[in-house]
Amino acid sequence: VQLQASGGGLVQAGGSLSLSCTASGSPFNVNSMDWYRQAPGKERELVAIVPNRGRIKYADSVKGRFTASRGNAKNTVYLQMNSLKFEDTAVYYCHIDDLTFGDIWGQGTLVTVSS
Repeated sequence: VQLQASGGGLVQAGGSLSLSCTASGSPFNVNSMDWYRQAPGKERELVAIVPNRGRIKYADSVKGRFTASRGNAKNTVYLQMNSLKFEDTAVYYCHIDDLTFGDIWGQGTLVTVSS
């Protein structure tokens, strides 16, 4: 299973950016597709959990600004980021919680927000 994330880049504070991540490879048993991020010098943190069923959960720091969703084929996860702040600067990783294979990580995409 491979995860390919895209959409990162440089944006001014207050701007918007959209990330996407597509899973490919062997059949898998996805419980959720999620977004994490890791800022320079900090630990990786959860941004959003997008389960197959149930409510999407967001970190308090992004609530009301970020919107995560799944594609119709369920092998893609999106992250719409609005009202970006300098502190949103990080490498954003997509992640699969797979009931068969466990944790599956993508390679990360860099989001840089200029103040």
